[in-house]
Amino acid sequence: MSERYLLVLDAGTTSTRAMLYASDGERVATAQADLTQYYPRPGWVEHDATEIWDRTLDCARRMVSQAGGADRIAAIGITNQRETVVAWDRRTGEPLHRAIVWQDRRTAEQCDALRAQGHEALIQQRTGLIVDPYFSATKMRWLIDHVPEVAGAGRHLAFGTVESWLMWKLTGGLHVSDASNASRTQLMALVGNGWDSDLCALFGVPQQALPEIVDSAGRFGETRAECFGGAVPLCGLAGDQQAATIGQGCLAPGSVKATLGTGAFLLAPTGDTPPRSGHRLLGTVLCQIDGRRRYALEGSIFVAGSLIQWLRDRLGLIAAAADTDAIARSVPDNGGVYMLPALSGLGAPHWRPEATGSISGLTHGVGRAHIVRAALESIAHQVHDLATAFAADGAAWRTLRIDGGMSANDWIAQDMADMLALPVERPVDVETTARGAAMLAACGAGLFPTLEAATAMAPTRHRFDPAMAAPAREQRLLGWQALLAQQADGRAMKKG
Repeated sequence: MSERYLLVLDAGTTSTRAMLYASDGERVATAQADLTQYYPRPGWVEHDATEIWDRTLDCARRMVSQAGGADRIAAIGITNQRETVVAWDRRTGEPLHRAIVWQDRRTAEQCDALRAQGHEALIQQRTGLIVDPYFSATKMRWLIDHVPEVAGAGRHLAFGTVESWLMWKLTGGLHVSDASNASRTQLMALVGNGWDSDLCALFGVPQQALPEIVDSAGRFGETRAECFGGAVPLCGLAGDQQAATIGQGCLAPGSVKATLGTGAFLLAPTGDTPPRSGHRLLGTVLCQIDGRRRYALEGSIFVAGSLIQWLRDRLGLIAAAADTDAIARSVPDNGGVYMLPALSGLGAPHWRPEATGSISGLTHGVGRAHIVRAALESIAHQVHDLATAFAADGAAWRTLRIDGGMSANDWIAQDMADMLALPVERPVDVETTARGAAMLAACGAGLFPTLEAATAMAPTRHRFDPAMAAPAREQRLLGWQALLAQQADGRAMKKG
């Protein structure tokens, strides 16, 4: 029989894609469509759920056609922007409001109230997550409180994250969410089955509106024949950062993946043990297969690729992002310059949303190249801070695998290896999010017996080994720590 393919639907924040994979992991083709971003008020971010569905379906149909028809697709895997909430009516299958995107901050006051009432300790203990508008639960409550159509839907109300919405539309009424996505809502405990009734009551979200929590790999159902001209099995589900971790083959403790995009997301698998962080890292479900959960610790950096855009668009120090590699190499060191890239505050493990950026060490001898190099060095410094926090939480790193747009910069990859004193690996094909969904779909369809076996689909990697002498590494770290302390002292003086 001719080759059968795996179809991945990757519904991201700025675009949605459909990608066709061969069973050996080769990426055969891609179709992509942009998604409209809506900003109705400062701090509010919304998507049109109907547009997400229509454009995802269109991309998927193009891939099915290229494969030669529905019968040439062995299974579909879905990966998605996490925490984004869709509300729809079960009777019509139509959205009741625009989707509230993960970046949205409209529920900040609600989160402040939960902290003031002393609920954060319970929420963090149960879910592994801090109280923040980032997560789904307060978004759902906001929709109930502020959208009459949502409140009026009663028992016909359906809530879901984006993969849940796409599953409903593809199947014509299957309401499910996998454990990796459910773990980002603040309504599912890391340990136990189903939704947590105490958390649902605390946030005021009706359990009957929520999807059934299922595995990340398995045969969940089939698409409606009219979608692709024939039924196709739906076999893989995962949030985007978990999917990228799987796609990198980071399944065992000690292996870590870092996605270097606008910001950076780092996930370290912790095996069967639910993570409990004492350093403000997030605990999450990596995946669930055959009812067994695998966990991960997660840390996020607010500013990564956006720092390079800032150097280009705001300061005019570079003409293109690709120039930074050569510019950083044009000087032997940073010339004593250090940059704190807190353009949107500082993320984990510092969690200083009020922090602002700064540059120290400027002298007459400093030129453009030193400032650009200091900006690039700040990425490795932030990752080193996270590595220290992960180790303190019992999740020490042995190797780091990177992907995302910034990972293409060889200088940054080598600098991370040098500052972490660890090997850094970058896959030849950095589309690891979609590949992870393909691996899950392959497991769910029975093409591989285990997720470990499915790592045969992973591409080859380029390795960067540490080459920096220990004294030079220590000098860099001391300069960075001094800048952090200076920023903290400045904040204390402002408060005083």
